[in-house]
Amino acid sequence: MDYPYTFRFVDEAILSRRSVRAFLPRAVPREVVEDILEVAARAPSGTNTQPWQVRVLAGEAKDELTRRLVAAHDDPQVATQHTEEYAYYPTQWVSPYIDRRRKIGWDLYGLLGIGKADKARMHQQHGRNYRFFDAPVGLIFTIDRVMQQGSWLDYGMFLQNVMIAARGRGLDTCPQAAFTPFHRLIAEHLSLPPEQMVVCGMSLGYADPAAVENGLVTEREPVAGFARFVGF
Repeated sequence: MDYPYTFRFVDEAILSRRSVRAFLPRAVPREVVEDILEVAARAPSGTNTQPWQVRVLAGEAKDELTRRLVAAHDDPQVATQHTEEYAYYPTQWVSPYIDRRRKIGWDLYGLLGIGKADKARMHQQHGRNYRFFDAPVGLIFTIDRVMQQGSWLDYGMFLQNVMIAARGRGLDTCPQAAFTPFHRLIAEHLSLPPEQMVVCGMSLGYADPAAVENGLVTEREPVAGFARFVGF
């Protein structure tokens, strides 16, 4: 269909969004991040509850959290003491979800030249999550524990708005559930009140165009595969 020209800018921001795993050492001004969050806060939420809370980290504040997370990740005895506070993924995987999960993993490792038996490099690559993939800005998202499942649905729309608003400003992101096992360490470092829990993290910055991992383009199911039209 022939849509107004401005719609194409929205579509381009959505279609060009991807999980970037290598960033340039180029600073992002605080006012730009504030603009992104202000736009993202227009996300809908049930009875306007707006359940999102964000800690925005840069500089030494981000670097110190990174050091603590990497140290915990790299110490097997410490890492096993940390587990997710909520189940992001299913406890029992079934097709087609497990197939998609495996494909993106091997596609990424293939770009990086990591073989299936190379556990050390897999561990190292996963650990880059805790460096925010060298992005200049790291975000930690939290939610009040009293909020229920509907508020988590609202939260997803807010997170999507953050990523799309970032794309509209020429920035890239990577939403990261990898932070959730270390929620106690993060809560301590950020002095989170006990009534708040960690939802996820996110890297924000300018994508490194020379990084091979940023060439990963994930596949999407066609509309015919997930939509059923009734009454048309």
